[in-house]
Amino acid sequence: MPTNLSKTTAAAKPAEVVKQWLLIDAEGLVVGRLASIIADRLRGKHKASFTPHVDCGDNIIVINAEKVKFTGGKAGKKIYYRHTGHPGGIKEVTAAKLLEGRFPERVIEKAVERMVPRGPLGRQQMRNLRVFAGPDHPHTAQDPQVLDIAAMNPKNLAVRVAVTAEQASA
Repeated sequence: MPTNLSKTTAAAKPAEVVKQWLLIDAEGLVVGRLASIIADRLRGKHKASFTPHVDCGDNIIVINAEKVKFTGGKAGKKIYYRHTGHPGGIKEVTAAKLLEGRFPERVIEKAVERMVPRGPLGRQQMRNLRVFAGPDHPHTAQDPQVLDIAAMNPKNLAVRVAVTAEQASA
């Protein structure tokens, strides 16, 4: 019987945390599934040394944010609200219009933001997320590792099977 068993839990210190740079291609991925994986990686919950009160997460770069997909009818039904700061200044936009607009990366940013804790630690973890609408990003010097989310689970991809009239009649 071993005698040197420790009854304490090791807590990571901020200086001991090793952060990686990860690159995620969001083309064709489902927004909610993508956001939950990103939120776990930002918080560091995938690491054995996870400590809830320390920023243990990795730095994440998301490219092709304008090419994400929604399942079902969520693209037309999901509504994002913002306020101008003036009385009666609530504005709303659907997810489809937000993806077609000037800042399509906000869809992923908002989805992830709502999955991390609110407060100073959550804001610090959100600063480790960089989302770009197109395939280019300025972080090649960090040599990010590619994280293939599409290969993790077949449900991560939004595959639309278009049945044409020829196939239906055959």
